[in-house]
Amino acid sequence: MADKDTKKPTGSTVESAPAKRNSTQSYLDIDHFESGILIMKDGSMRMILSTSAINFELKAEIERNSIIYAYQNFLNSLEFPIQIIVQSRKLDLDEYLETLKKKITETTNELLKVQISDYVDFVQGVINVANIMQKRFYVVVPHYPSNFKKIGGLAQIFSGSQAGVEISDMEVETKYLMQKTETVASGLQSIGIRALQLDTQELIELFYGAYNPDQSTRQKLIDISQLESEIIEAAPEEMGI
Repeated sequence: MADKDTKKPTGSTVESAPAKRNSTQSYLDIDHFESGILIMKDGSMRMILSTSAINFELKAEIERNSIIYAYQNFLNSLEFPIQIIVQSRKLDLDEYLETLKKKITETTNELLKVQISDYVDFVQGVINVANIMQKRFYVVVPHYPSNFKKIGGLAQIFSGSQAGVEISDMEVETKYLMQKTETVASGLQSIGIRALQLDTQELIELFYGAYNPDQSTRQKLIDISQLESEIIEAAPEEMGI
């Protein structure tokens, strides 16, 4: 029995349906920024505080105990959850070194030139051996509007869409969120930690660095105020009127 020819006809092609591509934004929980506030896709809101740090190891035992008790009282006084984030990022010293190199050419004191040059060589040597990391500390304060309804993970997966809760009164909800943020900042102040709310520009830079750690060190973001421009209306004769 002869074998059947199972080869495909010459010139025939099998076309596959193009893969559906989703943008990066579709995978993020953030919807947009508004006046230093994160508006999430589910309708909830966030404010982020940038905080200072305490060198706990250099404190005396009495000071350590005082800090621990103050921190314990701060946590017990909260009636809402918070999120503490520690971010480690490679410190970019290129601009700092360029400034020092300019000072070498501008300085007339020869001894000072030698000292600055030696210091630049020392810093560059340290950078070549190891990455210099910088730690930043943040506290996230959440707020859920009165009409907020949380959808479970499975329900959201099967529905294929976000909750899409609209904020009924942005001014009132922002006031509640500000009160929570001030409570957290005041509690941290009692421990000796300074806390500052991030504005819209700082929020964008924070998430830009978090999602693009390598690119953020090479390509800086421009100020968002530079993206705003005045609306120029065309003259009636230019519109053919």
